[in-house]
Amino acid sequence: MLTELRISGLGVIDEAVADFSPGLSVLTGETGAGKTMVVTGLRLLAGGRADPGRVRRGADKAVVEGRFDLSATATMDPADRRDLDELLEDADVDLDEDGSVIAARRVGADGRSRARLGGRSVPAGTLARFCAPVLAVHGQNDQLRLLRPDRQRDAVDAHGGDEARAALAAYRETYRRWREAERSLAERTGRARELAREADLLRMGLEEIDALDPRPGEEAELDALIRRLTDSEELREVAGQAHEALTGDGETAEPMVAVLDQLRQRLAGAGDPALEPISTSIGQAVAALGDAATELGLYLAELPVDAADLDSALERKHDLRALTRKYGTDVDDVIAWAARARTRLEEVDTSDSAVAELRATVERLAAQLCERGAALTAVRRAAGEDLAARVTAELADLSMGGARLVVRVTPLGEGLDGATESGLDDVELALDGPSGLVPLGKGASGGELSRVMLALEVVLAERSGGGTLVFDEVDAGVGGRAALSIGKRLARLARTHQVIAVTHLAQVAAYADTHLVVHKDADPAGDASDVPGVVSGVTAVADADRVTELARMLAGLEDTDTGLAHARELLEKAQLEKSQAQVDR
Repeated sequence: MLTELRISGLGVIDEAVADFSPGLSVLTGETGAGKTMVVTGLRLLAGGRADPGRVRRGADKAVVEGRFDLSATATMDPADRRDLDELLEDADVDLDEDGSVIAARRVGADGRSRARLGGRSVPAGTLARFCAPVLAVHGQNDQLRLLRPDRQRDAVDAHGGDEARAALAAYRETYRRWREAERSLAERTGRARELAREADLLRMGLEEIDALDPRPGEEAELDALIRRLTDSEELREVAGQAHEALTGDGETAEPMVAVLDQLRQRLAGAGDPALEPISTSIGQAVAALGDAATELGLYLAELPVDAADLDSALERKHDLRALTRKYGTDVDDVIAWAARARTRLEEVDTSDSAVAELRATVERLAAQLCERGAALTAVRRAAGEDLAARVTAELADLSMGGARLVVRVTPLGEGLDGATESGLDDVELALDGPSGLVPLGKGASGGELSRVMLALEVVLAERSGGGTLVFDEVDAGVGGRAALSIGKRLARLARTHQVIAVTHLAQVAAYADTHLVVHKDADPAGDASDVPGVVSGVTAVADADRVTELARMLAGLEDTDTGLAHARELLEKAQLEKSQAQVDR
C-alpha cells in the first residue's frame, strides 16, 4: 500500500506531499493544476520512461519518492510475495521498523535518471519489478496494456484461480521436458556423424581415466608418500630416538615415561595438598607421553623401507600428471571431467537403440502435452465465459449497456503446431457492440477502454487482494448516473485494494475515503524568459472544505447556497450507500 508520495520539480509541482490511506482516495483540482503530474510521478516510480521535458522549468531535476507499507501485502498472491521478498534480498534492501520501504526516482534536466530502493541505488528495471505487484497505473495511455495478447491471457488465467494456475504449471513442466527431448532428438539425428566423432573422443578419454581410476585428493597423498619414502632413513632415525627416549632401550637409559611416573607417585604420596595439583599435571603428561610413544611405534612399523615403493609412487604420479595435462588442472578436475563426459555421452549416443528410445520419449511427452494443453484450454474457456459474463454485467452499469465482453480461446494450430510455453491456444478479449465483434481496443474509445479496464479490475479483484491501483480519469466521457456507477465500482474495488483515482466528476469523488485536492497558484518567481508560471500543491480536504470542492466540481457552484446544498446531499448519499454496502457485504 502506498502511504506517502513526495514530488519536487515535476511539471507545475514545485514541492508537494500527499498522504494516502487504505480504501479509495481521489485526486481532484482545476485543469492545469497538476493532477496529471501526480500520475506521472507514480509512473516514474513504476519504472516508466524518464522524460527530461517533465522537469519543472528552472529546476535541475525532478524527484519522486513513494513510501510503501509492505505489511499490507499479506493478501498478495504467494508467488508475487516470494518474488518481492527475493528482489529485496538480492538488492540488499532492509525494511524500516514499520515494515515500509521508500522507492525513489530522480530525473535530471539533462535526461539522466537515477532510481533508489530502501536508500540503495538500483537500476530502474529493479524499481519496475518492485512496483509491479504493488502498484498498477491505469491511464488513458495505459490501456495499451489490454491490447497485448499475453496480458489478456493473464487476465483470464487470473480469473481461473487455483485451477488455472495448476493446469498452467502442469502444462509448462511437460512443455519444458518435451522441448528438451525434441532438441536432443534433432541434434542426434541431424548431426549424427559429428556426434559420433565426439562420442568416440569421449569414450577414449573415459577409458584412459578409468584405466588409472584416480581418487579425489590422490595427488596430495602421493606427494606426502614420496617425501616419506625419499627421507625414510632420516625419519626412522628421528622417530626412533624419540621412541627410545620415551620408552627406554632396556639397558642403560631409564624410560622418560617411567621417570615421570615415579615423580608423580612420590608427589602424590607426600601428603601435602599443595602438591596434589602438580601431581595431577604430571600424571596427565605421563598419559600424553604414553600415547605419543604408542603412535611413534606405529609410525616406525608402517614406515616404508622398500625402494620399489618409491618407484611405484613416482610412476603413479607421472601417469596422473599425464591425465591432468589433458583433462584438468588437478585430479579433482579430471574426475569432474569424467562425470561430465559420461553425461554428455548419454546425450550424444547415436546408436539405433538410443535414438529409438529418445523418439519414444518425445512421442510420449507430446501426447502428454496435448492432454495437458487440452485441459488448460478447457479451464481457460470456462474462466473466460465466467469473466465475460461478469464484466458484461459491470459494463451495463457503466453506460456501456450495449456492449458485451467476449473472451475467445482459439487453437494456435493443429496439434502441437504453434505450441508455446503458455499453452496451445490464443486468448483474445473482444467487444460485441453496435459495430459488431471487434478485438478490444480497435473499436473502443479511450474512455470506453478505461471503463472496460475498471470492470475487469472489479471482477478480478474478487480473486485477489492487496496492491495499489491508480486510475487516471477513468470517468472520461461519462456523466450523470454512469458517473455514480463508476464511483460505486471504485468504492467496491477499494474493499480489497488501495485505489487512487484522478477524477473531474463530483459523483465519483463523493465516494472517496480520502479526498485530495491539487491546487495551483501563480508562481511569483516566474521566469524572466517566459510568462509567469504556476506552482501546485496537494491538500487533503474534509467536512466543509470537501463540500466546497464538490460544489466547484459541479459546474463551479462553490459560491452558491444551491451548489453547496447539492454537493452536501451528494456526499451524504454516496457515503451512506458505501456504508450500507459494507454492512450488506
